[in-house]
Amino acid sequence: MTLTPLVYWAQRHGEMYLRVALTDAQNIDVCVRENVLQFRAQGHGAKGQNEYEFTLEFLLPVKPEVSHRSTQRQVNITVQKEQHGWWDRLTSQQRKPAFLTPDFDRWLDESDAETEIREKEEKRNKMKASTHKEEGFVSLKTVFLFVYNLVQFIAFAWIFVNMTVRLFIFGQDSLFDTFNTISDVMFFCQILAAVEVLNAAFGVVRTGVVPTLIQVVGRNFILFIVFGSLEQMHNKPVVFFVFYLWSAIEIFRYPFYMLGCLDMEWKTLTWLRYTIWIPLYPLGVLAEAVAVIQSIPIFDKTKLFSIPLPKVIGTSINFSYVLHVYLVLMFLGLFINFRHLYKQRTRRFRTKKRKTN
Repeated sequence: MTLTPLVYWAQRHGEMYLRVALTDAQNIDVCVRENVLQFRAQGHGAKGQNEYEFTLEFLLPVKPEVSHRSTQRQVNITVQKEQHGWWDRLTSQQRKPAFLTPDFDRWLDESDAETEIREKEEKRNKMKASTHKEEGFVSLKTVFLFVYNLVQFIAFAWIFVNMTVRLFIFGQDSLFDTFNTISDVMFFCQILAAVEVLNAAFGVVRTGVVPTLIQVVGRNFILFIVFGSLEQMHNKPVVFFVFYLWSAIEIFRYPFYMLGCLDMEWKTLTWLRYTIWIPLYPLGVLAEAVAVIQSIPIFDKTKLFSIPLPKVIGTSINFSYVLHVYLVLMFLGLFINFRHLYKQRTRRFRTKKRKTN
């Protein structure tokens, strides 16, 4: 005797939903032939653990492709209508099969189904509008980052080339007037570099805020406080080495970021960007430390930036004490940034190695 499971049905304008009340169904066979759905499976139904089957001849044409998904409690079947529309009933026969009943969990009237369609359409339109806005923002962000990196690259390239040419032409004499010839452009670059801290803080670029802040604040401290405020430091050779090492790093970093904005990569440039800092960054910090040490006697003599104390104490705190503390913080920052850059390098080349494999 053929056993028939309970079947619940509901519809939308484009598909029919069938829910077969069969627990732990196995050996499921579902197909549509000549507009007739045939179902057979083994499972636990109204008559216990048995084989169940049924057939349904649809009211109107349906597509032969049918999808089904079995859960622990039921088998869900989806059948696509050949043409969108609302059916008066499921089967071609006027009398409803005894095993067939409406699925009130999914049941909608035609008006409710049309409302559901409109809501889905509105949701899709909102998502499209949101996507267009996001794409516009991404494009604007890309243009902004590309222009920023381009400006910085041009400025640092000018500094590097200018200092190199002057070194070949004037020799050692060029070491003593670096500040007078280069400082204006370097001031511009380092003030503009504050944008990188904002980019990291507001998520415009994916990078750590702390390492970026350490580098930008550290360089501006050296440039504005140690070099800029002391005229006696302007003709020191250490200025040449600090500026030259800074620019040597940046002429590889900024073009790498420019290509990244265009989703492009030049392997040689990538290797240089993630490798050249290994010798140059510690050398740059060492040059900065030398500059700070050379400036300490000058700050002691000029009392510049000294912090006055009440007359009862009758003295002041020389700015050189701040510089001594700064020297310790400088090498702490070197450790933090070196560790950050090394992690970036390891992550970058490990990822590329996986892609190659």
